[in-house]
Amino acid sequence: MGLWLAAACGPCGFQPDPGIKIVVPAMPTTLDWSFSDPASWANYPVMLATQKGLTTLGTDNSVQPGLAERWERVRDAQGHEVYTFHLRSDVRWSDGVTPLTAQDFVFGWRRAMLGRERGEMAEIAGVREALELQEKGASGEKVLAALEHTGVEALDAQTLRVTLERPRNYFLSRLANVYLFFPAPSADLVGKSDEEIRDYFDRPREGRPLSLGPYRVEQWDRAGERVRLVHNPASAFQPPLGPGERPAPVVTLMKSEIGSALYERGRVDFVFIDSALALRGKRPADLHYEPLLSTYFLVFNTERPPLNRPEVRRAISRALDRDALLAGLLPAVRPSNVLLPPELPGAATPEEAALLPHFDRDRAREELRGVPGLDRPLRLVFKAGDSFVPEVAIAERIVAQLATVGITVTLDARSDFSAEVARRTPEGPRAYDLYMRRLGADYAHPNTFFTLFEREGNHQSGWETQAGGEPMARFERLLEEADAEADTERARTLYVQAQQVLLEEQAVIAPLYHPDRYYRARAKLRGLDVDPFNFLALKSLRLALEPGQGSASP
Repeated sequence: MGLWLAAACGPCGFQPDPGIKIVVPAMPTTLDWSFSDPASWANYPVMLATQKGLTTLGTDNSVQPGLAERWERVRDAQGHEVYTFHLRSDVRWSDGVTPLTAQDFVFGWRRAMLGRERGEMAEIAGVREALELQEKGASGEKVLAALEHTGVEALDAQTLRVTLERPRNYFLSRLANVYLFFPAPSADLVGKSDEEIRDYFDRPREGRPLSLGPYRVEQWDRAGERVRLVHNPASAFQPPLGPGERPAPVVTLMKSEIGSALYERGRVDFVFIDSALALRGKRPADLHYEPLLSTYFLVFNTERPPLNRPEVRRAISRALDRDALLAGLLPAVRPSNVLLPPELPGAATPEEAALLPHFDRDRAREELRGVPGLDRPLRLVFKAGDSFVPEVAIAERIVAQLATVGITVTLDARSDFSAEVARRTPEGPRAYDLYMRRLGADYAHPNTFFTLFEREGNHQSGWETQAGGEPMARFERLLEEADAEADTERARTLYVQAQQVLLEEQAVIAPLYHPDRYYRARAKLRGLDVDPFNFLALKSLRLALEPGQGSASP
């Protein structure tokens, strides 16, 4: 075993290195958080450790001050929503000298409007016009001139004004977590060519790129698949040290196919558990888990008989015993019949959740009796491969539970899952009958869950065709009104109504449970966990002093 590990450590990315070593699922694709990359999920652990947003999230996922100490929010005469952010005066970039300014946001956000995920910025006033110019191939001068007129401006060094095309009550939540909205060190970057800016981010050296978070990137080894982070003593956002604790001076993120084996050998200090089967045996004492803002659910093909009838879909949802589906599969489970996790601000109350389809097998059996078309097997498609979601076991239990109400289900595990659920039959409807998937929040707001099910969303359910499209249109009107509503409780009521259309009236999906993320971590690590969005969270990381180490100072 030892010889095998020694031989395997070169290709797997493990090299002797001081400090904490953490195995992550993927390496960053970029360190340039403004320009970004479509595979942005892989970049978040580094971005969240090194940067900061105007807002942040509290332990209850509520919006709290971040780089902005306060803000005002008004609606102007044209119906735009205008935010005025007042920046903290004590924030310095990691050189310890350069202050954070409102111009850092203007520069960074305008770069994001030109970047690979520029559509994320489209709700800022004037951005759509700039995006249209880019799509039409307009000259760089015209595009840059359009960016000058977008709704992000520095009123002075400490005051940033942002104008949105329309009121959007999820905007502050997005600022906390979506790294495109983080500021850029304009003092370093203004006047540099595109090639020089690429070099600035692609080749970390001499303290650059600058950071604001508790860490900065010292080295990015693409060949060895490692990112070396070092503590940033200039950060205004230090980990909360307790007695006998100190900051972690060096943290190395690495990718490895044998992370669990390296952990067992004491070579690394943190590893995700990416196999649900690995959680079925004896649980190690250092096993931890984090509840995610995430939902795993069953999707119905609403265009294909007999599932083209909402009463049939509702009955199938009632036939599913969520507790029994998950029993014994994981150390802890959160079965659910709702889309919005209860930890999410704006989620339904238990009383409202009780009005949505939930387990009632006798009623389901009665409603399904004699339904035309149920004499054929229904095909359930799910993603092949290992996952922290026990998909195979859940699928097999769905087969068994639906058999008790007279429905035969066949299973189809697919490595080409996305293509298969989008594939259509010669007659027109999609080819699957049922499929399973997980939806995770991008930010702590109901909007992030509902956008998947809008007309342009990638739900692949066909529900836009139901009743001539009227239910989906009503669903989208509810969301539009809710997103624009400043009153929190009124907005919550509208989101609850939208959820009722999706889950009860039309029964497009049947929620099953809210997943948790499992990992193993050494006892010396304090505050290292996974955030509700399934990203490694380093912002509170500190080390417990070992006997004889002395002072807790860095």
